[in-house]
Amino acid sequence: MTAERGETILDENRAYWSGRAGGYSAVNRLELSTGQRRKWSDCLRGELLRRFPDRDTAGLRVLEVGTGPGFFAILLRELGCEVTAVDLAPAMLAEARKNAGPLAAEIQFAEMNAEALRFADESFDAVVSRNLTWNLPHPDRAYAEWARVLRPGGLLLNFDANWYAYLFDEAAQAAYDRDRVNSAERGIWDQNVGDVGEDFDVMEDIARRVPLSAIRRPAWDLERLRALGLECEAEEDVWRRVWSEEEKISFASTPLFLVRAGKP
Repeated sequence: MTAERGETILDENRAYWSGRAGGYSAVNRLELSTGQRRKWSDCLRGELLRRFPDRDTAGLRVLEVGTGPGFFAILLRELGCEVTAVDLAPAMLAEARKNAGPLAAEIQFAEMNAEALRFADESFDAVVSRNLTWNLPHPDRAYAEWARVLRPGGLLLNFDANWYAYLFDEAAQAAYDRDRVNSAERGIWDQNVGDVGEDFDVMEDIARRVPLSAIRRPAWDLERLRALGLECEAEEDVWRRVWSEEEKISFASTPLFLVRAGKP
């Protein structure tokens, strides 16, 4: 992808997610008010302690890339981590500060491009992200940046899915359509059709032009991270640990995976 085209997609992403900030924030607030808060908190704590068994989560310096309305940033701060949270969209950061309430003063929020971080090398013990890499014009650059800012012995956690594979694969399209039917028949709030401020035409147009929509993951992620010198593995059924029962039905065709990587 050319630099000019990548900048165009970044501008479109900024505009799209700024427009969707309010609706997406409502989803995060729902997560914070239900059992999802504990599920995700336990998951993050477990992953951090697995990598740092001789340290408490308190005091770990963690960067969240693509914080959106701040869900991970809030949980990580509640675990005692020193949290820096960045996002491309100012409107998302505004929602994150609002959702964090009193914790907002304890989290460093910054507007920043995930593919060009303004941090020194080896600045963080951990880098975490959720539902971001699929949306990037140059995800390889993002991974290189995330690896760069990790300290030796550091941890990278990336939760993502093959969200728009249905645009390129007939079987994936059929499975995606079944999810919509199953959600409707079960009376489940389906975030793919719910009133969350999403313009599907705009997002699908962007998804057709970013590289990862047509690539089967997480195999690509593991290959890229290993090329950067990181030790990595994928947990392809992490959705079983962290998704609500409603999410397991609505997103059955796009299971969430975790890419877990360590810097030697």
